[in-house]
Amino acid sequence: MDGAGNRTLYDVTQTSEAAARVQGPPVRRRRVHRAWFVAAVTFVTIIGAAAFRSLPGLLMDPLHEDFGWSRGTIGAAVSINLALYGLTAPFAAALMDRFGIRKVVAVALTVIAIGSGLTVWMTAAWQLLLCWGLLVGLGSGSMALAFAATVTNRWFTERRGLVSGILTAASASGQLIFLPLLSWMVETYDWRPAAVTVALAALAVVPFVWLLLRDHPADVGLMPYGAQEFVPKPAPVTGAARRTLTILARAVRTGPFWLLAGTFAICGASTNGLIQTHFVPAAHDHGMPVTAAASLLAVIGVFDVVGTIASGWFTDRFEPRRLLAVYYALRGVSLLFLPMLLGPSVHPPMVFFIVFYGLDWVATVPPTLALCREQYGEDSAIVFGWVLASHQVGAALVAFLGGVARDVFGSYNMVWYTSGTLCAVAALMALVIRRSQAPVAALS
Repeated sequence: MDGAGNRTLYDVTQTSEAAARVQGPPVRRRRVHRAWFVAAVTFVTIIGAAAFRSLPGLLMDPLHEDFGWSRGTIGAAVSINLALYGLTAPFAAALMDRFGIRKVVAVALTVIAIGSGLTVWMTAAWQLLLCWGLLVGLGSGSMALAFAATVTNRWFTERRGLVSGILTAASASGQLIFLPLLSWMVETYDWRPAAVTVALAALAVVPFVWLLLRDHPADVGLMPYGAQEFVPKPAPVTGAARRTLTILARAVRTGPFWLLAGTFAICGASTNGLIQTHFVPAAHDHGMPVTAAASLLAVIGVFDVVGTIASGWFTDRFEPRRLLAVYYALRGVSLLFLPMLLGPSVHPPMVFFIVFYGLDWVATVPPTLALCREQYGEDSAIVFGWVLASHQVGAALVAFLGGVARDVFGSYNMVWYTSGTLCAVAALMALVIRRSQAPVAALS
């Protein structure tokens, strides 16, 4: 080969190497994309963390009988838990940007285990507020839906609605798995073995997180699922707290944020704060055995999985504002009928309510997350964390006020009717959220 040919070959080689450096690491092709394995680990992780969410409603009567604490006091501990669950979420999303998903989630699961385990030695109400309210609230807040939003945003560019629906359903799946077991423990033995089971469940998930979860597709040389080009891993973002508050300051100046936060506050008030906390004791007030009421709550979890995954599928195809309006309207109607359905036994109308309500339980999450992503772009995980905070504040208020209402009025009827009316308001609020063609500029 002559000198010109050698120079041509040299130029082609140099050009190829330069192009490779610009495009990033080589992309390894798999038959099943690694993103689905990451989503599976996230699903299992949320299931393990969801064990604690199955317990508060089961503890209301046992703690009242063991210690003589009022339902308002016990509801206050649940209220602190739910509020911190929401208020921690946006900061956890920023911490994941700074330290990585694996480290934050592993620490959060450990804190949940410590808080739940320490309750077996408590003797005073303030210890319940500390262990179940503060520690479990902080740990669970780092395991909130902002975790699912972060995984979805990083690992997927297609099927985001479906994946967010599946990961949201993980919480209900945890409820389905643990509720019958925990109710049987509380009824047969005591509430303490149930608390220990929750602690062990959280700890058991930690090795899976540490060994199998990865922070970003670039860590393993992959593109996000559905992406057309390699996405380099962003540098760690410092000043997590400042960034979280800065994004909040920008978001609160936009109308959609307040509508999303308001509707999601009502969502929390009518699910976690209401049904999850007070359904079992309310059914028990009408003579229904605790195990039967807990089983009905578990059935809600079964249909919640179906409803949430279906909602994710719908969100990829239909207008999320209209989906939210339909979900809230149907939920409100079902709650208005609930006082007439409660009784000492399980009958067909009650089963119909359980199925209907279960399909709607957290079906609101995929369209709400989609609207956050539409409005706030790459900062949507943190904005959604703040929206989730409003969800938990609403849940916390009803968890506390529901217990107070039961102490004052002797029944939960006022709470059911008020929550049903609020759901109608949320349906109207969802319809007036404006469309956005361009997301709000990133602040980081």
